[in-house]
Amino acid sequence: MFLSPLELYPDEAQYWLWSRSLAFGYFSKPPLVAWIIAASTALGRDTEPFVRLASPLLHAAAALAIGRAGLRMQGGWAGAAAGALYSLSPGVALSAFVVSTDAPLLLSVSLALWAYVWLQQAVGRERLSAAAALGAALGLAMLAKYAALFAVAGVLLHAAISPQARRAWSPATAGVAIVAFLLLIGPNLAWNLGHGFATVAHTASNADWAGRRFQIVPVLTFLAAQFGVFGPIPFALLLGAGIWLAARRRLTAQDQLLLCFVLPPLLAIAGQAFVSRANANWAAAAYPAASVLVGGWLARWRARRLAAVTLGSQALIAVAIAIGLAAPAVADKAGAANSLKRLRGWRATTQAITQRADLEGLNAPADGGLTAVAVDDRFLFNEAAYYGRGYFGRAGPPLTMWVRGAAPQNQAELTAPLTAAQGRRVLAVSLEGRNTAAMSADFASASDRQINQMSLDLKHWRSITSFIGAGFAPKPRPAR
Repeated sequence: MFLSPLELYPDEAQYWLWSRSLAFGYFSKPPLVAWIIAASTALGRDTEPFVRLASPLLHAAAALAIGRAGLRMQGGWAGAAAGALYSLSPGVALSAFVVSTDAPLLLSVSLALWAYVWLQQAVGRERLSAAAALGAALGLAMLAKYAALFAVAGVLLHAAISPQARRAWSPATAGVAIVAFLLLIGPNLAWNLGHGFATVAHTASNADWAGRRFQIVPVLTFLAAQFGVFGPIPFALLLGAGIWLAARRRLTAQDQLLLCFVLPPLLAIAGQAFVSRANANWAAAAYPAASVLVGGWLARWRARRLAAVTLGSQALIAVAIAIGLAAPAVADKAGAANSLKRLRGWRATTQAITQRADLEGLNAPADGGLTAVAVDDRFLFNEAAYYGRGYFGRAGPPLTMWVRGAAPQNQAELTAPLTAAQGRRVLAVSLEGRNTAAMSADFASASDRQINQMSLDLKHWRSITSFIGAGFAPKPRPAR
């Protein structure tokens, strides 16, 4: 992490920007990731390694919680295998390098799984402590990402199918769990209520059910991607052994408990892929329990050779990922340059913008310099805000967002829209020149168009088109 030259991914830059203005919610995500970045950068600096610092630590803590859950369920061998499976999975190897909502989500879900196993085994007043821990972990997970609802579904599903699970609950334990859960998520619920449930609406919009397709190929693509998230052998074991044991009715009570946490995210996101689209990491909440499940099977079968091959292959993949991230030139030679292109060139892109802004300030007409810099893409806005953090609004004009629709579609459009008051003389910038014509139409005059290109690697380039816009007067936007 401290050795890699790779820059922040646009979403990472967005989370850093949120961390400069702490709140109980944001347009597209709950607030926990911003709070974490605020803490890690307070310990160090606003450089990339400190923005990302918490991710490997959170995953390490998740592995410990997963190991404890496996230990409680099936002993030390199973717990160690579960923690190792999780730590060495390709998805975690990648996620530990970047700062995202997945790391705090997976830690929280892992803690919730451990607390739930504890609740099932506890007796007497100890159950109240376990219920409180479960409710708090689920609440913390909701502050990380709303995919935490899959873990809530796991608890409810297990209670529905298992009389033993229901016996662990009483009015007191249920009440304690619910109160702990609500205490954690209450501030975010209040924030959403005060902001028109913006995060919830964005999450629903991201699902894109309006563009439903009902196709099987995206489902197969999603399932194939899970071999790359959990690992080729572990996911094959999860599918193959799970189907075989279920068909022969050899699933133990512990298997059933864990499957209640594994199946909801996998089935729900597969269904989402069938209806519209799905990213590979959307089912990440399945893998803490899946690690315990597969680790437990390896221990139960005493399959030491299979365990060695499984963990060895996972380790090789994790090492390859680490080398590619630390030395991107190696990844380029291996044909992975396209996967890294969004982690490159943003510093140079921002520098091209600020250099032109400075030049236009020096060459300004007698009535003043630039009143704003306006960009047309949220990725570009987030990256420019991060890599231009010492410039925009300080040494230079403020950074704003040109709003293309009738209503804000992202955090940048919501919090930093270009206004008529700021639009007297603007440096307008379009990523890849996609909206140059539409942006120009919103100004009384547009002049001095310029194109800059930045090399990302030997095969990929990024371009921006900029011009000077005078007299911002946006055309009416049709309602969507």
